Amino acid sequence: MMRTLLSTLALTLVATAAAAQVGPPTSQRTCGANRQLVMREGAVVLDTGPSTYARFVKNGSECLVDQFPEPAWVPSSNNPQCFIGYRCKDGSDDF
Repeated sequence: MMRTLLSTLALTLVATAAAAQVGPPTSQRTCGANRQLVMREGAVVLDTGPSTYARFVKNGSECLVDQFPEPAWVPSSNNPQCFIGYRCKDGSDDF
């Protein structure tokens, strides 16, 4: 019983670690492939450069209540300024 439990736990940890890995940088995929990934996932963290990561969303419904969607561009293999979707920005408290 204990052996089965440990095996299950080990498999769960391996699967979780694999799911958390970030794929290749946006500059190594085409603009269309980057955009398609964001549209398919809804919200995704992507590698945008050396030690640089950002969260991109397909629309404002993926942002928190006090945030708004702002258009986002990333470098891709075929376009230095590829529109990928949006980034969630904090709203201003100033009125």
